Amino acid sequence: MIMKDTYDIRTIMLQVIHDQQPKGPTDRQLQQGSVLEETKRRLGVTYDLTKEQAILTTWHDLFRTGYLAWGLNITNPNSPFFHVSESGRRALASLSRDPGNPAGYLRHLAAIATLNPIGYSYLKEGLECYMAGLYKAAAVMVGGATENIILELRDVTVQKLISLGKPIPKKMNDWKIKTVSDTLYNFLDGYKSQFVPELRDEFEAYWTAFAQQIRAVRNDAGHPTSVDPVTPDTVYASLLIFPELAKLADKLRTWVTNDFI
Repeated sequence: MIMKDTYDIRTIMLQVIHDQQPKGPTDRQLQQGSVLEETKRRLGVTYDLTKEQAILTTWHDLFRTGYLAWGLNITNPNSPFFHVSESGRRALASLSRDPGNPAGYLRHLAAIATLNPIGYSYLKEGLECYMAGLYKAAAVMVGGATENIILELRDVTVQKLISLGKPIPKKMNDWKIKTVSDTLYNFLDGYKSQFVPELRDEFEAYWTAFAQQIRAVRNDAGHPTSVDPVTPDTVYASLLIFPELAKLADKLRTWVTNDFI
């Protein structure tokens, strides 16, 4: 495998750690040297100082952001032994799509939804902030990506209404995203009887919950009332539900474009 960027290194390194985790008390415990050497081998790195240092940078980032911690037990509290933290175990449990593995997360997103370049750029930066432990910044970026999804659906809806000669709801073009989101929801809610059952169920169950959760976390970060207005868990939750919101928005855009009359 030819190493391309930090996402490749992180993905492979997490996979190596997952593969080398002991399955029982008599299995070999996690150690720095074996993980680094196997990561280097899988990435196809040979005699390249720059790439080896990139691997080391990713390795230390996993400790800095709390995915890994040094030591096996109190008797062996230091390197070369290390263990996986709670957040690290969470990432390894759903490695193929966890936000802690941006390459897998973005592949999963691309398989179920389509983002325009603006939304994608905000989401990608949000993932990078999350990896770096910059949770307030991550919340703002993911919120920006969500707002872009809502505005894109609004624009498609307005264009369709114009093409049909139908009136546009007064507040559909408001400058406040919450007003736009609420107006758009109320408009679509009025036509949900025309949705196929699956889309109607998803719209009723998820749209307001998804949009509100991500927007609330974004607002807490953007208008802070405390030193830590958001937590890693709330940002993690926003990132987890974002692909499902994007998928639902895709389905709604398709309905507006093809089926709304």
